[in-house]
Amino acid sequence: MTDLPDRTKRFASRIINMYLALPKNDLTKVFGPQVLRSATSVAAQTREGKRPKSPKDFISKVEGAIQELEETTLWLELIVDHKLLKPAKLEALFQEANELNAIMTTMVINAKRKQ
Repeated sequence: MTDLPDRTKRFASRIINMYLALPKNDLTKVFGPQVLRSATSVAAQTREGKRPKSPKDFISKVEGAIQELEETTLWLELIVDHKLLKPAKLEALFQEANELNAIMTTMVINAKRKQ
């Protein structure tokens, strides 16, 4: 977990930069704040997971981050579906979201096995 908080912070920063590149219209007034909130929440929950109160708290924080990653992915998909940005511009963000999801899912599985 040592690298994960930094990695999720970088992911959130990349989402912020993507948000700044969105065209200004009614859809981005909805999608933009949502994707910002969910992506930054991934980073916040991962950071909180560094100092859990208990193993259950650790699992809860990581599972919360996974849920926020899923939500972030949904907003990215909607941004593509509504042609606000080209899919190629978001490809790396989708890949990172999938990789983070896989890492965190493995962490939860392993933590649950230890209980």
